[in-house]
Amino acid sequence: MIIKSPISQDEWESYYRLRFTILRAPWNQPLGSEVLADESEAIHAMVIEDDQIIGVARMHKSGENQGQVRCVAVAAEAQGKGVGKAIMLHLEEKAMTMGIQEIILEARENAVPFYKSIGYVIEKESYLLFGEIQHYRMKKEIR
Repeated sequence: MIIKSPISQDEWESYYRLRFTILRAPWNQPLGSEVLADESEAIHAMVIEDDQIIGVARMHKSGENQGQVRCVAVAAEAQGKGVGKAIMLHLEEKAMTMGIQEIILEARENAVPFYKSIGYVIEKESYLLFGEIQHYRMKKEIR
């Protein structure tokens, strides 16, 4: 398993394709909705195994000592195999080198148990995405 930032055009296309497939397509969202306005300000990470991108995520600085992780997606066939944990650990290590002491994220309800298992705690119920996916603001101190 290799974790790195996308560099080539092909890597970026595969990165966004996985994000779209997991986080947007099941809810009939349009192609392109997986790309956020602040992508150039974020740190991007992807997990590669057997020449396939099987996990993606991004993090940006959201406050003086705070980072926010968004758009975590793991290929269906790779879920439950440590890919999400590996990518989150990678982003947490990057965050520490940036002086970030706390990471926040908005977790989909079905992902809350995963984030709890790696040390995140629920702060509050936050918003409903696409009128049906409940999200929870979660955080973790990473000092």
